[in-house]
Amino acid sequence: MLIRPAEADDLTAITAIYNHEVDQGVATFDTEHRPVSAWATHLADGEPLLVAADDAGVHGYASAFPYRPKLGYRFTREASIYVTPTGQGQGVGRRLYVDLLAELERRGMHLVLAAVALPNPASLALHTACGFEEVGTMREVGHKHDRWIDVTWLQKKLS
Repeated sequence: MLIRPAEADDLTAITAIYNHEVDQGVATFDTEHRPVSAWATHLADGEPLLVAADDAGVHGYASAFPYRPKLGYRFTREASIYVTPTGQGQGVGRRLYVDLLAELERRGMHLVLAAVALPNPASLALHTACGFEEVGTMREVGHKHDRWIDVTWLQKKLS
């Protein structure tokens, strides 16, 4: 499996992976599908968007975006990793994170944040294995699928 920068031809697969989570999961609190054009905008903005792909297709993606639109936060990015159900538990997320973190460091970023909806022991373990530390949990901050959901925030300082 190759980890590489996303290309326009990957955007349909990225959209499908994300929209599956919109429908089935709580890794995103979006409740409406995101169109391909949103990913095209992300690609055009120049923020990192990586895919894990092989001959069978795209099995996951990693993205980063500015934490908040204020100049004082310009060296902080929020990261997201999404992996297809068949790719989960196969090391895809970790490989994506390794390359994403290296790219963010290359770009001069100082801190990377990640939000994990609970319960999600696999995602917490992935983040810990990639050097993130938990910094706090917001209780019942999200609501989806007729339930309240806690979110734990993690951070990793880049060198």
